[in-house]
Amino acid sequence: MIFLRYENWKGYIKYYPVTTLLLAANVIMFMVLVFNGGSENPYTLLKFGALANIPPLNEEVWRLFASMFLHSGFSHLFFNCFALLVFAPPLERLLGWWKYAFLYVASGFIGNLITQGYYNNLSSPTYAVGASGAIYGVYGAFLYIAIFQRNKMDEASRKVMYTILGFGIIFSLGVANINLVAHFGGLIAGFFIYGLLIRLFKQKHR
Repeated sequence: MIFLRYENWKGYIKYYPVTTLLLAANVIMFMVLVFNGGSENPYTLLKFGALANIPPLNEEVWRLFASMFLHSGFSHLFFNCFALLVFAPPLERLLGWWKYAFLYVASGFIGNLITQGYYNNLSSPTYAVGASGAIYGVYGAFLYIAIFQRNKMDEASRKVMYTILGFGIIFSLGVANINLVAHFGGLIAGFFIYGLLIRLFKQKHR
């Protein structure tokens, strides 16, 4: 089972440095929000990089990156960090640190870009934050592995992957204020980015 974590914190940081930095960035930015008006305060979120369909904020490209590291409320932070902590490490080891970092950021960026385009067509003011698009990019990469590289994922891990995606889709469709567009955009982006990376670069077997 590739999604079971046996490492202590020292080993985790050593083997998964990018994931560790992403987790740290999420927590640090959450604390920044808390001490600057609150993580659920729309004005604070907009100040620090939330996506929004409000001109001229909807034209600021930096928000497509910054919003990946902002979370609205502790539960939002907790669930995204838990997913990152548990499910992302095998992909970092498989791809190597820089290709993994590229896939994560690019998936989040594409998910946010699609979200921004969707929000721009809404009549009411709307904003969005969260690492979900990037995390679903990781899921998209694992979906590619489960379908096309079955030798790299055991049967139990495939079942876990399909279960996560199933619950994720149901959760995205059934819960209010969930950025469904970013989830599906990140998932599709991660799927195709992973396929592109393994074709452009020779994989190291770890």
